[in-house]
Amino acid sequence: MPDRDHRIFASDYKEEPYWWEAFRPQAIEAPALPRRTDVVVIGGGYAGLSTARALADGGIESVVVEADDFGSGASTRSGGAISAGLSIGKSFTGKTLAYEPDFVREVVGWSIAAYRALHQLVASEKIDCHLEQRGRFLGACAASHFDALRVRHDKLRAGGATDCHLVGREEQRAEIGSDYYHGGLVLETAGKLHPALFYGGLLAAVRRRNSITLAGQCRATRLDRSGDGWRVVTSAGEIAAKHVVVATNGYTGELTPHLQRRLVPVASHIIATEEIPRDLALRLSPKGRTFSETRRVLNYYRLSPDGKRVIFGGRARFTEVDGRQRARLLRRLLLQRFPELEDTRITHSWQGNVAFTYDALPHAGEVDGLHFVVGCNGSGVSMMPYLGNAMGQALAGRLRGRLPFADVPLPAIPLYSGKPWFLPAIGGAFRALDYFDERIR
Repeated sequence: MPDRDHRIFASDYKEEPYWWEAFRPQAIEAPALPRRTDVVVIGGGYAGLSTARALADGGIESVVVEADDFGSGASTRSGGAISAGLSIGKSFTGKTLAYEPDFVREVVGWSIAAYRALHQLVASEKIDCHLEQRGRFLGACAASHFDALRVRHDKLRAGGATDCHLVGREEQRAEIGSDYYHGGLVLETAGKLHPALFYGGLLAAVRRRNSITLAGQCRATRLDRSGDGWRVVTSAGEIAAKHVVVATNGYTGELTPHLQRRLVPVASHIIATEEIPRDLALRLSPKGRTFSETRRVLNYYRLSPDGKRVIFGGRARFTEVDGRQRARLLRRLLLQRFPELEDTRITHSWQGNVAFTYDALPHAGEVDGLHFVVGCNGSGVSMMPYLGNAMGQALAGRLRGRLPFADVPLPAIPLYSGKPWFLPAIGGAFRALDYFDERIR
């Protein structure tokens, strides 16, 4: 095994995000928690920071409590892909869900708005995070999947989406240096960024606003109603607040059992390769796109911002797994798509929790007086800042229109109490169905 590991892992291999080479989580501890504030935000990721930023711009004081260092969670652990689309019509378990056309158009509108708002946020706060729109290639993992993409393409075009086009298998080398797929769908309104640098820029923007108190290493342990407000008990003391916003996503726990029963934390695993020659990188990704797949157990990947490494992610397992084991599993999948990377070693492997909802949609709203922004479902880079900003504007009385998804009930998950006991079974079933589609059909 040591000899084999030497061929797979670089000598400087680390079990932490590659992104942390540019920005590491920040240990920000408040000198003393204020006894009282307008809003307590629980969770210091994209959603929580964006909520606080919008509150500050509306003249509202807030305290953001983060159980760990700021930036240690999923916000700096993703692949950094962004798009103007959301998955709609499939539940977390794969069940088909029927929606009215008007609702579908509304969801698409929110998704496009979130994508545009991300670009505006980066520009307005002058965040240097390698944001670029290079489009996305969605690869069909089986011939039948390409037929389904054809139907999806026709529906998108009929709905006015002119930014997408089909690519046959004989033409896909112009999009991706691989013959693995049976063609695919290109979505031009999609891009990528450096997620940790984006987070760092957002954190800096929040720190420039004096009405926000950041409290790292400060875990919220209890929420009690107190008159028309809340008493928030934390590991560093108590805070009285008029409102509480929960933005814990894939790290939601027993503090908020109503949300815990409606959010499934799924581990997403990612590896980064050592640097590869420029000509090879250009062959693998001729147009600098992000890549994803039609598999149920999907994979997603891209080049690093400098174009020198491959960042490859997916569900090596649906639960936590040993770092080297997840790296081996993901490398095997990577080589199926790009066999020429056989001699390329792994420098980083990591994981982060993605919050999935039963209806595969993000949610923002209020339940029993408690506000929340949750449910990344793999689209958190653009959607969580958008919904956090909308929540902050709503509480500050500055939101035009209504809060996106506020009228969409956050559904409970059958037979689920907050402990995802069923993930191995779902993972196994999905892998079996993928195998059937790709190898037997």
